[in-house]
This record gives sequence, structure tokens and C-alpha cells, in this order.
Amino acid sequence: MDLSEFRQEYSSRGLHREDLLADPVAQFAAWFAQATELQVPEPNAMTLATVDARGMPHQRAVLLKYFDSSGFVFFTNYASRKAAQIAVNAQVCALFPWFTLERQVMVQGRAEKISTSESLKYFATRPRESQIGAWVSNQSQVITSRKFLLQKLAEIRQKFKDGEVPLPSFWGGYRIVPEAIEFWQGGAARLHDRFLYERQADGWRLQRLAP
Repeated sequence: MDLSEFRQEYSSRGLHREDLLADPVAQFAAWFAQATELQVPEPNAMTLATVDARGMPHQRAVLLKYFDSSGFVFFTNYASRKAAQIAVNAQVCALFPWFTLERQVMVQGRAEKISTSESLKYFATRPRESQIGAWVSNQSQVITSRKFLLQKLAEIRQKFKDGEVPLPSFWGGYRIVPEAIEFWQGGAARLHDRFLYERQADGWRLQRLAP
């Protein structure tokens, strides 16, 4: 199928250096607030890239659950494929594709497990069905059918029917500690605006990149 005619001309709203904050996490917070206000679908959805032991890259969409000056936190099963890959190579990349705003943000850094207490604090805020779901799925493992999952779901519901759902020992969060953050704004004639923040010993260095 020829997709050469699938194209969209971007606006000329532009992005200027003087528009950017000195701290990239603060700049991300400003853009995230705008994405939320303008009702971008699932603005906290990000494509997470990891690399396996053979050097093969893998990508999947995960949800950012909170962020601050120390990094960007997501949650997963610690026995999942992404977790196994992070154990081999903790360098990861996350991309926020806010297409309706003609924007992208790329975060590169090191993924580190957060503490059990921090994972528990978040787990306690999840809907009960989501808590149960964390117990049901041996993420990334081969299963025979969906029926197997439904049977396991019924078992876990019965097991915890009379009390709180505890935090699984195999489930928790990772924090991406950023080393570089790039902000991309679509531009007319494909002259997009790109600004890259790179962590230095004394703070962040900001540079404009060619589109």
C-alpha cells in the first residue's frame, strides 16, 4: 500500500527558546497541563522503549502515573518482559506523542525500581479490580487461552473477597531518571522546532536541534 499521500501540514505556531523554562521537568509539567486542559486523549500514555540482551529494541505503551524533579514513574509486573530487559540494560526511552497539539516529548534516562513503600502507596489508590488484575496476570508469559485468565481472576477474587488486596511482591514501579529530554513542536514546511535538554554536572544544557 502506497502511503506517500498521507501527510498533514503542521501549523506555524512555532517554539522559541525564550518560551522554554530552565528546568525540563517544569517545562514538561507546563506542556502536560496544556495537554490535559485541551483534552488530549490519555496525555499520560507514553511509548516505552527497552533493549533486550540481543540488542533488539522493544516498544509498548504504558501509563505515566506521576512525575517530579527526580523522574517519571510507571508501574508493571517485575517478571514482565520489559522488567527483564531493564535488568539487563536500564537505559530506556519514553515518548509522549501529543499529535493533536503537534507536539512530542522524548525522555531518555535510566530506569530504577522505586521502593516497596512507594509502590504500596500507589497500589492502595488503584481500583480494586485493578489491584486484583495485578495478581492475575503473569505478564508476558505464554498462556493457553483467555479462559485461563478468567479462571485465575475468579480464584483471586475469591481469595481476597473478605479483605484488602495486598501488594504483590512481583509488582511495583520504576522511575525513569532523565538524562535528556527533547521537546518537539511541529512546524510549517517540515521545519519543526526541536529543543534538547541534557543533564550536566551543574544543571541542564539546552540546545536547539535541526528538524
